[in-house]
Amino acid sequence: MLGNFSYCNPTKLYFGKKSLNYLNDELSKYGKNVVLIYGGGSIKKNGIYDAVTALLKENGKNVTEISGVMPNPTVAKLHEGIQIARAHKADLLLAVGGGSVCDYSKAVSVSVHCEEEPWEKYFVRFEEPSCEIVPVGCVLTMVGTGSEMNAGAVISNLATQEKFAFHHSFPQFSILDPEATFSLPPFQVACGIADTFVHVMEQYLTVTGVSPLMDRWAEGILQTLIEIAPKIRANQHDYDQMANFMLCATMGLNGFIAMGVPQDWATHMIGHELTALHGVTHGQTLVVVLPALMSVMREQKKGKILQYGERVFGIREGSEDERIDRTIRATEEFFRSLGLATRLHELQIGQDTIDEIVRRFNERGSRLGEAGNITGDVTRRILELCK
Repeated sequence: MLGNFSYCNPTKLYFGKKSLNYLNDELSKYGKNVVLIYGGGSIKKNGIYDAVTALLKENGKNVTEISGVMPNPTVAKLHEGIQIARAHKADLLLAVGGGSVCDYSKAVSVSVHCEEEPWEKYFVRFEEPSCEIVPVGCVLTMVGTGSEMNAGAVISNLATQEKFAFHHSFPQFSILDPEATFSLPPFQVACGIADTFVHVMEQYLTVTGVSPLMDRWAEGILQTLIEIAPKIRANQHDYDQMANFMLCATMGLNGFIAMGVPQDWATHMIGHELTALHGVTHGQTLVVVLPALMSVMREQKKGKILQYGERVFGIREGSEDERIDRTIRATEEFFRSLGLATRLHELQIGQDTIDEIVRRFNERGSRLGEAGNITGDVTRRILELCK
């Protein structure tokens, strides 16, 4: 049965060629003090930095910058950003970059006017914001996280080797020009495709019979990714394919396909631990975990795996067990086709890491998955299959 839900997504999207021009319209809505937030400097090489700063200047904004936002932004970097935004009396946080920059800006946004420690309040205790939130706008230059149109943010704590998420701050607007992604490293594009694919799977691969509409919406995104991935791998400057990818990523995690349906997210929770312990790129961790999780949870997810295999990969012949096996193999083969590793040993990750993740989940009393039955012991079975 389709569950009850409420849905509101306040983010305004500007999508397509030259969409950065719409930044003028948005800047007029906010005060003069803007904090420009970006990562390692690639935006200075591809011209986006110059274009954004020119628009800020034309609009008479008083700008300060936070640069060097790393993949998997840290608590220490978060504290730095909070202090800069406070000192600048920020009216708008303008994130220019990929998902990590967007995530980081959201984390700063809920922390500027809050005196509590943000890591404890938002990421450990998962409390709602209790203070004014500084508006965030995004100019997206990397695809996959979906952070441009959702309230989520992920922050890493190097001291505790943990990576946790919150869901408290939507961007007010996001600007998506597929041409801004042309210069991305192929590995990052591959990880973005994988991240998008698994985002959809977390909301789809649970139980059958809940919502035919949500199922087919999810399956459409999965089919599109499978169709366009080899074309993108062959020519990353193909505007049409990168535009389709960018829209898949946004639609895959803006809440649309989650309306009224159960969700899993165990693959992400396990993947976050691999990133926290070893710094492995997020999308790369997901493709290692998902096929093994499908194998371990095959009885519980049987109906949905069969549906997914038939509708997405066209697997219709053979017994149910044979079709499930073929569907899991097809999923892993798709990830392989992206040039990504699908085994822990390929990432030089061994038994000690498995033991540590299981210890953490047992200590936290973690019960993951749509049925809340992926415990530490079940996680061990999943990770043992990932070797």
